[in-house]
Amino acid sequence: MDAGLVGLMHGFSIALDPHNLMWCFLGVLIGNMVGVLPGMGVLSTISILLPLTFAMKPVAALLMLSGIYYGAQYGGAICSILLNLPCHPPHAVTCLDGFPMTRQGRGGVALGITMLAAIIGAAFGIIQMIFMAPYIANIAFKFGPQEICALMLLGLLAGSTLAKGSPIKGVAMTLFGILLSLVGTDVNTGSERFTFGFLELSDGMELVAVSLGLFGIAEFLKSVNSLSPTVKAAKLSYRDLRPSGRDVRQALPAIFRGTFIGSLCSLIPGTGPTIASFIAYATEKKLSKTPERFGHGAIEGVASPEASTHSAVQGDFIPTMSLGIPGDAVMALLLGALMIHGIQPGPRLIVEQPDIFWGLIASFWIGNIMLVFLNVPMISVWVKLLSVPYRFLYPTALFFVCIGVFAARNEMFDVAATLAFGAFGYLLLQLGFEPAPILLGFVLGPRLEENFRRSVLLSRGSLETFIDRPISAFFVGLSVLLVVAQVYAALRKAKPPVRVPEAAFD
Repeated sequence: MDAGLVGLMHGFSIALDPHNLMWCFLGVLIGNMVGVLPGMGVLSTISILLPLTFAMKPVAALLMLSGIYYGAQYGGAICSILLNLPCHPPHAVTCLDGFPMTRQGRGGVALGITMLAAIIGAAFGIIQMIFMAPYIANIAFKFGPQEICALMLLGLLAGSTLAKGSPIKGVAMTLFGILLSLVGTDVNTGSERFTFGFLELSDGMELVAVSLGLFGIAEFLKSVNSLSPTVKAAKLSYRDLRPSGRDVRQALPAIFRGTFIGSLCSLIPGTGPTIASFIAYATEKKLSKTPERFGHGAIEGVASPEASTHSAVQGDFIPTMSLGIPGDAVMALLLGALMIHGIQPGPRLIVEQPDIFWGLIASFWIGNIMLVFLNVPMISVWVKLLSVPYRFLYPTALFFVCIGVFAARNEMFDVAATLAFGAFGYLLLQLGFEPAPILLGFVLGPRLEENFRRSVLLSRGSLETFIDRPISAFFVGLSVLLVVAQVYAALRKAKPPVRVPEAAFD
């Protein structure tokens, strides 16, 4: 612990250097702006700016690129809450309760709780990286394909609880999401699956197109004839934006639970903040005594996934920096930036490159404080968006969505796919189906398939491998308990009440 504090002090001396501080601020500023703009992804932004880092010092380059990554998470929640546009996949689940809170005139409160959840989640993720990275990194080695597959299965089953109403509808939507994830080229055999002759589908469906279509475009079609603002109260004072003591007391337990879930998910390479946010939301709904509130403006449905997202984003740097294993595509780009400068990530990074490791950690504290000072004064500006009528607001957002989706792969096909998913999402809403489980199945599907095939291959076709390993057996047991609980709840709800004959009282 003493070594961690000494290293952190050294890191602050590096991060507070005026040159590094300027690049850190530039990174979080760009990230925040990218987060607010619908469809402008972090991956494409870092890809565009990566060549600019060739002439920069390694510390400054990493501080700027990392600032873009976690800075975008602050801005990403704004569109999800105010406009029901998940600008980034981790914030898709925030739409479920964030946008209903906006409809109720509590959009400012939702943003305030999001800020609190972001601060707590990010702080825990940073502390986790300081003191626990060398120890927790070893846990990642214990997760083989069997453990990851069992964990993905548990996440998919829990995803059925994301849907309002019948769990069967949630399971159906989750299976449809898995089916969508199978579109593209099989990495093992090289054969194309469900492409229907479209060359553009050979690389699979674009995640941004699916999420923005099912949530953003579907909401636009649902509200296209509305002439009123998003909420009736166009003027909101700063006092109205602050959550009440009751809101904070209600949200704090959810924030701590979400932070813990995000920190655990960040330790498993490939899990990432998107999966963490879905698991946190499903857990919160399952633990709630009034689960019927979720989907109608429950503040816990905003607090928990946002805390898990920020905790997972900061924690993602643990396997990336300590093991050299990127958790997602963004982390892979950051690894590439280090390798361009001749730096090899891994267990020796802390010893061989202390300026980079500890300077990065110290910049997390500085960058998150910068983001608070950037966003708190701007909350009133974002809430004023609610006074703009739909006929002006959503066509403008739709324009940025199309630009962002096109910029992801420079394909007009993705724009058309976004509109098609929007029409499909609108149809689902009219039929009483929730689109959130589709996105969960789409995200987890490839990881589930990859690790299932690998597990079966290693065990020569035996499914007993999933219960022979303790960690895998634990997750499988939880999955079985979850299914049994769902069946029991359905049977108990369907059972008619027993009527006692009136003669029994004579």
